[in-house]
Amino acid sequence: QVQLVESGGGVVQAGGSLRLSCAASGNIIRMDVIDWYRQAPGKQLQLVASITPSSITQYADSVKGRATISRGPTKNAVTLQMNNLKPEDTAVYKCHARLKTTPLGPVSDVWGQGTQVTVSS
Repeated sequence: QVQLVESGGGVVQAGGSLRLSCAASGNIIRMDVIDWYRQAPGKQLQLVASITPSSITQYADSVKGRATISRGPTKNAVTLQMNNLKPEDTAVYKCHARLKTTPLGPVSDVWGQGTQVTVSS
């Protein structure tokens, strides 16, 4: 059973920073793209940032220049650093990964439980 565990959410004032971490555990043969999504109350799930196995990154326009996604500090883990946070960044942030647990098995989508980020004005 593969699990993604997020940490690092919390309450921060506008202009502040947070670092979100996502660590995968379990029998993982291959980890493909790892993403961070967010969902604000009453809004659709939004892709925030993604990183490929070769560390190619992609960001939502709303966070470009303020967010950095990187692999590590351990294998099958990623970190999302967010700076200059705005009230509109308030949301539940969820980690998502596409991975394989067996050599001949399918690629699976795994989600974390989510971590709340609240930015006060």
